[in-house]
Amino acid sequence: MKLEKTFGDTVKKLRENKNLPLREVAEALNIDTSMLGKIEKNSRKPTKQLIEKFAKFFKVSSKDLTIAFLSDTVAYQIMEEEDFSSEVFKVAEEKVEYLKTKKSPDK
Repeated sequence: MKLEKTFGDTVKKLRENKNLPLREVAEALNIDTSMLGKIEKNSRKPTKQLIEKFAKFFKVSSKDLTIAFLSDTVAYQIMEEEDFSSEVFKVAEEKVEYLKTKKSPDK
């Protein structure tokens, strides 16, 4: 699955590729049409459960959609600290690796 620039862009592209109106997708997901529009415009964040519903509805990987969502979250947070965002990414990557070893039962 090709991820677009943002989670909202990805969802919108999936919907448009199936030639579905907002109303139809929103109804299938049991959410408000305006909420779906806001998600597509990245002004509203989906829940983990909603990400799962998107994946099931569009028959795509929930892992891919979760990655799209989480990367947006990280990017928006770090964007506010643009003076040293690349350093933050590097340190965060190192911390993730460290925290994985702390959680591992072998270590």
